[in-house]
Amino acid sequence: MCFGLAWLEHLLVWCVVIGAAIAILKLVIPLALGFLGGPGGVIAQIINIVIWAVVVIAIIYIAFGILSCLVGSGGLSFPHR
Repeated sequence: MCFGLAWLEHLLVWCVVIGAAIAILKLVIPLALGFLGGPGGVIAQIINIVIWAVVVIAIIYIAFGILSCLVGSGGLSFPHR
C-alpha cells in the first residue's frame, strides 16, 4: 500500500528528523571548523553543499517513489523498525 495515514506519518517524521539534523549540523560545523582559521569557512561551505546534495537526492528518491505509486508499480517504501 503506497498511500495512507501511516505513510504520511512516516514521511512527516522523516522530514522533521532531516530538518533537525541539518539545523544541528549548520550550528556545529562552523563552530568545530572555527579552530582551523581561514580555510575552515571553505570546508564548512563544502560540507553544507554535500549535506544539501544528500537532501535533494532523498527528495528525488521520494518523488519518484510517489510517481511509481501513482502509476501502480508500488516502488516507495520506508524502512521498518
